[in-house]
Amino acid sequence: MRSSNKPLVLLIACLLLFSMAAQLALSVRQQSSTWDECDHLFAGYMSLKAGDFALNPEHPPLAKMVAAFPLLSLNLAVQPYQGRYFKWEAYFNGRELVFRNDPAHGGAYAGDTLLYRARLAVMVFALLLAVLVFLASWEMFGPVAALIALTLVAFEPSLLTNGGIITTDSAVTCMLFAAVYAFYRYTKAPSLSRLLLTGLATGLAFAAKHSAILLPPMLILLAAGDLCSRWQTARTSQHRVADLRRILFRSAASLACILAVGIFVLWALYGFRYRMVPGGPMSIPSLQSTMVSLPPLDNKIILFAVHHHLLPESYLFGLVDVRRVAGNQPTYLFGHILASGVWYYFPIVLLIKLTLPVLLFLAASVWAILSGRIHRRELWFVLVPPVAFLGFALTSPLNVGIRHILPVVPFLLVLAAASAVALIRQSRRFVYPVAGLLLWNIVSCLHAYPNYMPYSNELWGGPSHTRLYLSDAAVEWGQNLKWTKAYLDQHNIHDCYFAYFVEPFVLPADYGIPCKLLPTLESRGMVDLEVPPVIHGTILISDSVLSGYELGSSVRNPYDSLFHRKPDDIIMNGVEVYHGDFELPLASSMMYEVRARKLLNGDPSSHLKPDPQAALIAASQAVRLAPEGLDAHLVLGNTLLALNRKQEAAIEYRKALAITEQMEPSAKQHAEKSLKELLEKCNSDL
Repeated sequence: MRSSNKPLVLLIACLLLFSMAAQLALSVRQQSSTWDECDHLFAGYMSLKAGDFALNPEHPPLAKMVAAFPLLSLNLAVQPYQGRYFKWEAYFNGRELVFRNDPAHGGAYAGDTLLYRARLAVMVFALLLAVLVFLASWEMFGPVAALIALTLVAFEPSLLTNGGIITTDSAVTCMLFAAVYAFYRYTKAPSLSRLLLTGLATGLAFAAKHSAILLPPMLILLAAGDLCSRWQTARTSQHRVADLRRILFRSAASLACILAVGIFVLWALYGFRYRMVPGGPMSIPSLQSTMVSLPPLDNKIILFAVHHHLLPESYLFGLVDVRRVAGNQPTYLFGHILASGVWYYFPIVLLIKLTLPVLLFLAASVWAILSGRIHRRELWFVLVPPVAFLGFALTSPLNVGIRHILPVVPFLLVLAAASAVALIRQSRRFVYPVAGLLLWNIVSCLHAYPNYMPYSNELWGGPSHTRLYLSDAAVEWGQNLKWTKAYLDQHNIHDCYFAYFVEPFVLPADYGIPCKLLPTLESRGMVDLEVPPVIHGTILISDSVLSGYELGSSVRNPYDSLFHRKPDDIIMNGVEVYHGDFELPLASSMMYEVRARKLLNGDPSSHLKPDPQAALIAASQAVRLAPEGLDAHLVLGNTLLALNRKQEAAIEYRKALAITEQMEPSAKQHAEKSLKELLEKCNSDL
């Protein structure tokens, strides 16, 4: 490249960065708070203000602290801890921090203002990632590849979805890429400054998200590839054995130093303190008690780290929690609910969520790789991280959209850019198809603005069809309340019901939505929501609630009848609207099921002592409202069993067992096993 062209390249790069920043800032300005944002923001705020790392330990503090930093100078009222379960403490206090410091509550800052300030802060990770992709692509494949890669990043829907909201995914994506790029530069020209920079990036990746523990194995693989490359060079040397020993020792020492610096940085983010030190009364299980369900090897490793204080307690607690929770999550794919994750989920998500131009460039990369058009060393650094990360993800039972594999995306975009350049170098005639694909990529991305979350490429029908294949953070994560409010105002709807995915952690009323609330998986145990046997009028349902995937089976989905009905309208590809008269028996019975469980077992959070007789009344009402409700019969059977009325309990369990015949195979197997065990208890001592 001629030096005279460099200013033009940098100018175009600046324009692309500006376009990405504008898309991020303008899109999230129109979105309501998503699932984890208030939770993360409050946890980061208390970590900075009070050194409290007991809140939200399942996510390390880096992104949360960056988000909370702009709020530190503000005079904000913080609700005292209520002694709740520690996870709920962060969610509910986060909601109060954001939405109860407005003028209506005696404060000076609207919830939108606070949330937007925090979102602007976390955008730094997405923009820094774009800069790093540009620099890495230039260094590895030249300025044309750098501009192509930056164009793909600036108009990549998955990065725009996560880059402007307060979560850890964009942060770990940025820092993991930074660590790999820094290590590439170190192995290329070793120096102390490059070594320390790699260690710093590694530590920040650790402090961004627990999935960054995959980074050390990646660096080892990258070092091994670099060693093999140097071995091929050294084979012609007279001193190849001595050279290899020196290189091997230096590689091992370098990796050890990088890990040591990384752990030091992680400790620094936790204030060099082992204890989580909660700032108030909270119900926190012991670390040891949460480890019971872990595999024996994992248990031993964590216990060793705990005993020797190798890592901060909050980090270890979060690591255990992530491993524990991941095994209990159902999956939604192609309109079907699966009891747990499946290995092919994430490859399918990539095929749905990546733009078609990117997929075409990646298809061309097969030719570029096999024909040797991409340098072997650079290819190793671009391919190993996404293959390793995706390979690990294939074994994960937690399947929730592209955000959990977001770190693979920038590497794939660099590979796509390298393939595009290889095509152009093969023949100048490819300039026009490459330019056309880049333009297509931009148009496809902008077509999803301002709601990038439900994006799917044209092969799958675009954003309006994504809900047919995926759910949760791949479609609707609570971001639609502002658009829902505008829709209700436009259509003059005031009498309505709303099953909102993030309630009660974010309240539709805080966005001026007048609808009565319908129960969801989260809200049913926290809020008494009485649903009439027949609803007249308008029902709105978040797509992530409508799919019913969190409940593990469509049989348990109180809104399954609506799932199979064509909606009258859809708000921003995420909230379904229905008009008419509706019977939702499972929703009507849900409050009584929950009440029966609380009365049967006692509930300290509600100050309820065990009362089996009162539980029997509630459970009987649940069955009356939902005769075909599996959970209603189950809770009634449990109540009768507790009252030693075993024959009657067995009748209820058999009714529940009959209902399981309608369940999906994976869910049916688990439900049948549990019910048969309960029937054995009923049959004993009869």
